[in-house]
Amino acid sequence: MCAVSPCSAQKFSIATNLLDYANLGTLNLDFSYALSQHWSVVASAKYNPFIFKNGLMQNRQRCFAVGGRWWSWHTFSGFWLSSKMQYQEFNVGGIRSPQTREGDSYGVSLSGGYSYMIGRHFNIEAGLGLWGGWQKYVVYDCPRCGATREKGEKFFVLPNDIIISIAYVF
Repeated sequence: MCAVSPCSAQKFSIATNLLDYANLGTLNLDFSYALSQHWSVVASAKYNPFIFKNGLMQNRQRCFAVGGRWWSWHTFSGFWLSSKMQYQEFNVGGIRSPQTREGDSYGVSLSGGYSYMIGRHFNIEAGLGLWGGWQKYVVYDCPRCGATREKGEKFFVLPNDIIISIAYVF
Protein backbone atom coordinates (compact mmCIF):
# COMPACT_ATOMS: atom_id res chain seq x y z
CA MET A 1 0.00 0.00 0.00
CA CYS A 2 1.57 3.25 -1.10
CA ALA A 3 -0.62 5.44 1.12
CA VAL A 4 0.71 3.85 4.33
CA SER A 5 4.34 3.15 3.44
CA PRO A 6 6.68 4.97 1.07
CA CYS A 7 6.89 3.55 -2.46
CA SER A 8 10.06 3.58 -4.50
CA ALA A 9 10.24 2.57 -8.12
CA GLN A 10 13.51 1.32 -9.51
CA LYS A 11 14.29 3.73 -12.32
CA PHE A 12 18.07 3.36 -12.89
CA SER A 13 20.53 0.56 -13.44
CA ILE A 14 24.30 0.34 -13.81
CA ALA A 15 25.72 -2.83 -15.36
CA THR A 16 29.08 -4.24 -16.37
CA ASN A 17 29.64 -7.08 -18.83
CA LEU A 18 31.93 -9.72 -17.33
CA LEU A 19 32.79 -11.19 -20.75
CA ASP A 20 34.30 -7.86 -21.88
CA TYR A 21 36.91 -8.17 -19.11
CA ALA A 22 37.92 -11.51 -20.63
CA ASN A 23 38.50 -9.63 -23.92
CA LEU A 24 41.99 -8.47 -22.88
CA GLY A 25 40.64 -6.40 -20.00
CA THR A 26 38.04 -4.21 -21.75
CA LEU A 27 36.50 -1.90 -19.14
CA ASN A 28 32.78 -1.26 -19.63
CA LEU A 29 29.66 0.29 -18.10
CA ASP A 30 26.00 0.50 -19.14
CA PHE A 31 23.66 3.12 -17.68
CA SER A 32 19.91 2.62 -18.07
CA TYR A 33 16.87 4.70 -17.18
CA ALA A 34 13.32 3.31 -17.16
CA LEU A 35 10.92 5.47 -19.17
CA SER A 36 7.87 3.29 -18.58
CA GLN A 37 6.93 -0.27 -17.65
CA HIS A 38 8.25 -1.64 -20.97
CA TRP A 39 10.83 0.89 -22.20
CA SER A 40 14.24 2.05 -21.03
CA VAL A 41 17.01 4.11 -22.58
CA VAL A 42 20.60 2.92 -22.32
CA ALA A 43 24.00 4.56 -22.76
CA SER A 44 27.16 2.48 -22.70
CA ALA A 45 30.90 2.90 -22.94
CA LYS A 46 33.82 0.48 -23.41
CA TYR A 47 37.49 1.31 -23.05
CA ASN A 48 40.59 -0.83 -23.48
CA PRO A 49 44.00 0.91 -23.36
CA PHE A 50 46.03 -2.24 -22.69
CA ILE A 51 48.93 -3.66 -24.74
CA PHE A 52 50.40 -7.11 -24.02
CA LYS A 53 53.43 -9.21 -25.05
CA ASN A 54 55.94 -6.34 -25.28
CA GLY A 55 53.60 -4.15 -27.29
CA LEU A 56 52.73 -6.79 -29.89
CA MET A 57 49.24 -7.91 -28.78
CA GLN A 58 46.35 -5.48 -28.32
CA ASN A 59 42.61 -5.02 -28.63
CA ARG A 60 42.48 -1.34 -27.78
CA GLN A 61 39.20 0.47 -28.22
CA ARG A 62 36.95 3.34 -27.25
CA CYS A 63 33.31 2.57 -27.87
CA PHE A 64 30.19 4.62 -27.16
CA ALA A 65 26.56 3.64 -27.73
CA VAL A 66 23.09 5.00 -27.03
CA GLY A 67 19.75 3.32 -27.61
CA GLY A 68 16.62 1.79 -26.16
CA ARG A 69 15.37 -1.48 -24.74
CA TRP A 70 11.88 -2.96 -24.86
CA TRP A 71 11.08 -5.23 -21.92
CA SER A 72 8.40 -7.93 -22.26
CA TRP A 73 7.41 -7.99 -18.58
CA HIS A 74 8.69 -4.79 -16.95
CA THR A 75 11.91 -2.79 -17.03
CA PHE A 76 14.99 -4.48 -15.58
CA SER A 77 13.37 -7.94 -15.44
CA GLY A 78 12.62 -10.64 -18.00
CA PHE A 79 13.20 -10.79 -21.75
CA TRP A 80 14.31 -7.67 -23.65
CA LEU A 81 15.04 -6.50 -27.20
CA SER A 82 17.44 -3.64 -27.85
CA SER A 83 18.56 -1.32 -30.61
CA LYS A 84 21.33 1.25 -30.39
CA MET A 85 23.60 3.51 -32.40
CA GLN A 86 27.27 2.79 -31.80
CA TYR A 87 30.70 4.32 -32.53
CA GLN A 88 34.03 2.56 -32.00
CA GLU A 89 37.63 3.65 -32.41
CA PHE A 90 39.82 0.53 -32.49
CA ASN A 91 43.40 -0.78 -32.77
CA VAL A 92 43.62 -4.58 -32.90
CA GLY A 93 46.68 -6.69 -33.60
CA GLY A 94 49.10 -9.42 -32.66
CA ILE A 95 46.38 -11.83 -31.57
CA ARG A 96 46.39 -14.26 -34.54
CA SER A 97 49.10 -12.63 -36.67
CA PRO A 98 51.54 -9.72 -36.37
CA GLN A 99 49.27 -7.52 -38.52
CA THR A 100 47.57 -4.57 -36.83
CA ARG A 101 44.24 -3.08 -37.90
CA GLU A 102 43.06 0.33 -36.72
CA GLY A 103 40.23 2.65 -37.60
CA ASP A 104 36.72 3.82 -36.84
CA SER A 105 33.40 1.96 -37.02
CA TYR A 106 29.89 3.31 -36.70
CA GLY A 107 26.52 1.71 -37.13
CA VAL A 108 23.45 0.15 -35.54
CA SER A 109 23.22 -2.80 -33.17
CA LEU A 110 20.26 -5.13 -32.58
CA SER A 111 20.30 -7.50 -29.62
CA GLY A 112 18.16 -9.50 -27.26
CA GLY A 113 18.48 -11.18 -23.91
CA TYR A 114 17.14 -11.93 -20.49
CA SER A 115 17.58 -10.20 -17.13
CA TYR A 116 17.20 -12.41 -14.05
CA MET A 117 16.55 -10.77 -10.68
CA ILE A 118 18.83 -12.34 -8.04
CA GLY A 119 17.95 -9.85 -5.31
CA ARG A 120 16.16 -6.59 -4.67
CA HIS A 121 18.92 -4.54 -6.33
CA PHE A 122 20.97 -7.08 -8.33
CA ASN A 123 20.32 -8.74 -11.69
CA ILE A 124 22.27 -11.10 -13.93
CA GLU A 125 21.83 -10.40 -17.65
CA ALA A 126 22.60 -12.60 -20.64
CA GLY A 127 22.26 -11.58 -24.27
CA LEU A 128 23.49 -11.66 -27.87
CA GLY A 129 23.45 -9.17 -30.68
CA LEU A 130 24.62 -8.15 -34.16
CA TRP A 131 26.21 -4.88 -35.17
CA GLY A 132 26.29 -3.55 -38.72
CA GLY A 133 27.58 -0.35 -40.23
CA TRP A 134 30.48 1.36 -41.94
CA GLN A 135 34.16 1.04 -41.15
CA LYS A 136 37.21 3.08 -42.17
CA TYR A 137 40.45 1.18 -41.51
CA VAL A 138 44.19 0.85 -42.09
CA VAL A 139 46.07 -2.47 -41.86
CA TYR A 140 49.76 -2.42 -40.89
CA ASP A 141 52.29 -5.25 -41.26
CA CYS A 142 53.11 -5.09 -37.55
CA PRO A 143 52.30 -2.90 -34.52
CA ARG A 144 55.64 -1.09 -34.56
CA CYS A 145 56.92 -0.98 -38.15
CA GLY A 146 54.25 1.34 -39.59
CA ALA A 147 54.35 -0.25 -43.07
CA THR A 148 50.83 0.07 -44.52
CA ARG A 149 49.48 -3.11 -46.06
CA GLU A 150 45.92 -2.00 -46.84
CA LYS A 151 43.63 1.00 -46.45
CA GLY A 152 39.94 1.31 -47.09
CA GLU A 153 36.30 1.56 -46.14
CA LYS A 154 33.73 -1.20 -46.02
CA PHE A 155 30.32 -2.29 -44.78
CA PHE A 156 30.39 -4.85 -41.96
CA VAL A 157 28.13 -7.09 -39.88
CA LEU A 158 29.71 -8.52 -36.72
CA PRO A 159 28.59 -10.24 -33.53
CA ASN A 160 28.21 -7.70 -30.76
CA ASP A 161 26.90 -7.57 -27.23
CA ILE A 162 27.86 -11.04 -26.12
CA ILE A 163 26.66 -10.39 -22.61
CA ILE A 164 26.91 -11.98 -19.19
CA SER A 165 26.66 -9.00 -16.89
CA ILE A 166 25.93 -7.97 -13.33
CA ALA A 167 23.50 -5.06 -12.92
CA TYR A 168 22.73 -2.92 -9.89
CA VAL A 169 19.18 -1.54 -10.02
CA PHE A 170 18.13 1.45 -7.93
